Amino acid sequence: MKKNKKIALIIGASKGIGLEIAKKLSLNNIFVIGTSTNIKGKKIIQEKIQNLGLGMILNLKNLKDIKICIQKIHKKFKKIDILINNAAIKHDKLIINMDYHDWSKVLKINLNSIFYISKLIVKIMLQNRYGRIITIGSTIGSTGNIGQSNYAASKSGLIGLNKSLALEVARKGITVNIISPGFIKTGMTKLLTDRQKKKYKSTIPMKRFGNPEEIASIALFLSSTEASYITGQTIHVNGGVYMN
Repeated sequence: MKKNKKIALIIGASKGIGLEIAKKLSLNNIFVIGTSTNIKGKKIIQEKIQNLGLGMILNLKNLKDIKICIQKIHKKFKKIDILINNAAIKHDKLIINMDYHDWSKVLKINLNSIFYISKLIVKIMLQNRYGRIITIGSTIGSTGNIGQSNYAASKSGLIGLNKSLALEVARKGITVNIISPGFIKTGMTKLLTDRQKKKYKSTIPMKRFGNPEEIASIALFLSSTEASYITGQTIHVNGGVYMN
């Protein structure tokens, strides 16, 4: 591998938006390290990006596992130029039915793990005075949604986290941004009934769901040197359903 090739770490790269970003970056001369929580996901990553990267298993619930994973990558490649935080879970309930466990397990993955990963990666990026940190948020983080107070809080929390981090590292050649998708064609939207799809599409000015490739294209741009003056931003990609 060439020394000047950029190294990207994508957290949650085995399906949907994360996988499309992995494919897009690897096809644009970026070496991709994609993580999954299981062996099946790791194999999918390996198959899709082939010799343009590698897959790794990462348990986001275990801080020690996160630290060891990042140390291994740094030891082998001596740098991590791009971090894509894509991993997230949902556990929907109305607040009156939601207990602390329902609340905390979503915050633990969607917010706490991203704080810890970003903290470790930033230390590496500061050494090289270069970096791109991109986190996949959600329109729900800006609008809220019935039955998703835990998910909305985690995605809203990312906005404050990333703005603060952007200010802290702006002078060091590191940019920090969020891509905030609306309804995107992923495994999640495939579970919707035709009636539900019609209902949701009626609320979108463009009258369609987005494609994962459209998110991946923005991630590629934000990963590039062309985006070196963009930081602390939340870029909404939702067909007009929410305008900031």
